Amino acid sequence: MRILGVDPGLRATGYAVVAWDGSAPRLIEAGVVRVRPPLPLPERLHVIYTDLRAVIEEFSPAAIGLESLYSDYEFPRTALQMAHVRGIVCLAAAVDRVLVVDLTPAEVKNAIVGTGRASKQQVQRTVQTLYGLERPPRPPDVADAIAIATAAAYRLVRVG
Repeated sequence: MRILGVDPGLRATGYAVVAWDGSAPRLIEAGVVRVRPPLPLPERLHVIYTDLRAVIEEFSPAAIGLESLYSDYEFPRTALQMAHVRGIVCLAAAVDRVLVVDLTPAEVKNAIVGTGRASKQQVQRTVQTLYGLERPPRPPDVADAIAIATAAAYRLVRVG
């Protein structure tokens, strides 16, 4: 079973594909879709949509892990921008009838680190260890996408 994890962002959207063979997850691919800030919002979304569709077509995931929307009240604009990207990720999934696994940030951190209050650095180091990487994944969007894909795989295995 392959799972695509997506860390949505308007400038950098992290993605990762993990495979679950029944005993442990295995990292297949990870990267980031970068979008130039001067592009208008519709064009940014189109770039992200097109690149994610290419990943979906290449790896045929059984599911897409996606963090649920959250925001501190101090930063409502960030939540609104992330909602746009989440929407196109859901659209890309719907086009190929791929299940979307919605995960809270605390659920992802708990699945990877063992605590829902883990820092970004803890997530990066744990992902590095879990997958035997030489160094923590960079940028952090990639580590987050790997963590999201892994947490989604764990949930799907538990649910059955």
